[in-house]
Formats: sequence, structure tokens, C-alpha cells
Amino acid sequence: MGILGDNIKKLGFGLMRLPQTNGVIDIEQVKQMVDLYMQAGFTYFDTAWAYAGSEDAIRQALVARYPRESFQLATKNAAWIDCKTAEEAYAQFDISLRQTGAGYFDFYLLHNLGEGRTKYFDDYDMWNWVQEQKAAGLIKHVGFSFHSTPEELEKLLQAHPEMEFVQLQINYADWENPAVQSRRCYEVARAHNKPIIIMEPVKGGMLATPPQSVVDILQAAEPQTSPAAWAIRFAADLDGVITVLSGMSNLAQMQDNLACMRDFHGLTADQRQVLQKAQEVLSHIPLIPCTSCNYCAKVCPMQIGISGSFTAMNYLTLYGNKEMARSQEGWLVGRHGFKPANECIKCGRCEEACPQHIAIRDNLAKVSSELLV
Repeated sequence: MGILGDNIKKLGFGLMRLPQTNGVIDIEQVKQMVDLYMQAGFTYFDTAWAYAGSEDAIRQALVARYPRESFQLATKNAAWIDCKTAEEAYAQFDISLRQTGAGYFDFYLLHNLGEGRTKYFDDYDMWNWVQEQKAAGLIKHVGFSFHSTPEELEKLLQAHPEMEFVQLQINYADWENPAVQSRRCYEVARAHNKPIIIMEPVKGGMLATPPQSVVDILQAAEPQTSPAAWAIRFAADLDGVITVLSGMSNLAQMQDNLACMRDFHGLTADQRQVLQKAQEVLSHIPLIPCTSCNYCAKVCPMQIGISGSFTAMNYLTLYGNKEMARSQEGWLVGRHGFKPANECIKCGRCEEACPQHIAIRDNLAKVSSELLV
């Protein structure tokens, strides 16, 4: 019996950011992307119940046009989204089967575990339920995607050794990022001997257009290789990786990804050194030195989302992408039940609690003036 995923090539097609025309997924372009991808020998497709229109699009572009055994299809269950009962959570699976028309899923994930979201999977006994679907032949392999701390990942894998794989956010920018802790989460998964599917290797597209100082390093080494290709290869070079998901949004991105991954057999020592230089440059860009310990949150009388605001501000500083930075702020602050930076009353209690001695009030004012306007 082989290692899970040893027959899967290292570039996966992430279906979260499919091309759109006038706000509607462009099925014809998706078909062209699927054809290029399959012709190049790649076979792993990743969608989710929560990705609006994605499951239906892949039914039309892939499932209806290729033999079922010629590809692997993964989808996910987000029990924490609008589910008040176990039955509503289980129904997501039936909807996914219907929308994809796939008959079964090669990989099925409990979606976005971590923080308060894990509770829904526990309360609805999703761990046992998903094993029942596997026993019924509707799922081949069961795992979960995860966005939280390595300590929480350790507890989950101790509690659920039956999980066959873990999907983690890993990229060279987040490898040592204290807010994401890619390296430590990777090491926890490997310590439990779990193979890994990598998501966000290009950090939502940000590493396709990194700071110019990083671009200069990458282009000096390989003028013909795109920054996105460097990011994908960093992730694919790690041990124990089943595949690296790239959320390709057009034919050009597909062609670029295929060019760099078609014959990928690992990075050379020189290429790893180039990426280390890029990481060093990123690490010296002046950021708010927040480690997301959240001691400040414990004492803030206004429940300001301080660490989330700073993570979003650091996105803006690093990548100059205000839309993505605002999206991060919306998720890490508002969607986590915190208030925005502009509601700070400047009492200073946060600064007394901060072990990094950050000028929190000044930086929240900066978030308000540069990000929230």
C-alpha cells in the first residue's frame, strides 16, 4: 500500500477564485483551464460547498467531460456557516454531491477548523459522521483544513488520529509569520505523520506581486520565472506534501503554473538560497511587531480587534493591496466579533499589557487613517 497521494502531482487546481464575466463564473474559460491542466498530467481539483458557484462549475467543466477515475475531486463541509442543527451540517454533503455530480469525493475535508469553528464539528459529531460516509463508499479519504495555532492543531490531531491528512496555509512569507505560524503548523502535522495539502502558497495572489525588493532578488536569479512560480515551488519542495493548491483565475495563470510545475523535481540548493534571501528581505520591511498573543484583547474595554487590525495593516505595508488588506481586517476583526480600530478610546490599557512594547494607540490610529478610510 502506497503513501497517500503518491500518485498525485504537486500542482492542485484550487477552485475558489475561478474566472468571472459580469460577476458570473466563466464556464467556457474554466473548461479551457481544466483541459490544459489535465493534458499536462495534473489531476487534483479542490472546491468547497462554501465557494459560491464553484461546485456547479466543476461539474460542467470537469465531471461531465472526463472519466470519473481520471481525476481526484476534493470538497469541504463548513458546519459553522449557518448550521443550527447536525442535519443542516450533514445536508451540505448531499448538496455537494448534487452540485458536483461526482458520485463520491476522493478527498473530503472538515472546512476551516480552529478557534470557535471547531465546536460545531464536535457538537454535530461530524468526526464520526464523516467516517460513516467513508464506510459507505462516498468518500475515499478524510481530513480537515485548518487556520489557527500549532498548539490547537496538536490537540486536534491527538484527539482525531483517524484523520488522514491536513490542509494548511503555507508560503514563504508566512513561514515564520507569528500571526500564521506556517512552519510550526507544518512541523506539528509532520510529527503526527500526516501528509499535507498546501493552500494559499501565493498568499491570495500577494506573492505574485511581492514588494519590489523581493522581485529584484527573484528576477536576478531567474529572469524567466514569475514570482508566483517561485512561491508555488517553495511549497512543493517541502517533504510530505500531497499537492499544492493554486487558485488560478485565468488561462495565463494556468499556463504560468503549468510551465513551472510540469517537470518539477524539487528546488536546488541555489534556489532555496534565493528564497531565503527573499524571506530575509521581507522580514526587514518595517512592520508592526505584533505576535498575536492577544494580551491586549484581554484588557481592552472596547473589544477592539487589535491583533487583527495590525495583521491587516502589515498586509498593506508588505503588498500595497488595500482591497486584500481590508478583506483581512473584515475577517480578523468584524467576523471574529471585535470592533474596528476607529472605535479605540485611547485609554492605554493595551500598551501596559503588550509584551512587545508596541505603541498600540498610535498604530490603531494609523490603521484608521490608512486602511479604514
